[in-house]
Amino acid sequence: MIYGYARVSTAGQATNGNSLEEQIKQLKERGAVEIITEHYTGKTTDRPKFNELISRLDAGDTLMVTKLDRFARSVVQGLKTVQELINKGITIHVLNMGILDNSPMNQVTMTMFLAFAEFERAMIVERTKAGKEVAKTKAGFKEGRPRVEDKDKGKAKLIELAMEKIDTGVWTYRQAERETGISFSTLHRRYNNYKKGC
Repeated sequence: MIYGYARVSTAGQATNGNSLEEQIKQLKERGAVEIITEHYTGKTTDRPKFNELISRLDAGDTLMVTKLDRFARSVVQGLKTVQELINKGITIHVLNMGILDNSPMNQVTMTMFLAFAEFERAMIVERTKAGKEVAKTKAGFKEGRPRVEDKDKGKAKLIELAMEKIDTGVWTYRQAERETGISFSTLHRRYNNYKKGC
């Protein structure tokens, strides 16, 4: 059985060649008998219809997609899924890449893709480090994520108010949490800093 899977994640994909209609047309032309469609972002691996399709596939079946990114958010994740399916005896047909199976040639192809994926990840890490080094030379640089109150002046004022009320005994931590919407743990941590003169 040849199953096709088509997915879109944004409205913009309706006009850039990745629309559901275009994917379905290509899958049908290449022999897909049953086509499952889904509108779900590629940023999550929790795609209900895709997961349901995967559970239905048996050895000897073929899963067909127009591009690898239709069922994967990254090359690494896509190759992991492909390898798992191949190990179950399922053939993967990615229209812009070809048929992926357990043949020696496919193993070479998979290795090449993994190597490029590793290279891409290494480049991202290198660029991140370089960006951080540049940022460190600028005034006001702080290591790590900025505290919420540094990003949101309104929330900083609420925290300041809560510190005063807690310090004078007007509010308990729980009352301050209810009044400001700031979590108990954040208030407790900030109050300890407040008492230290922070």
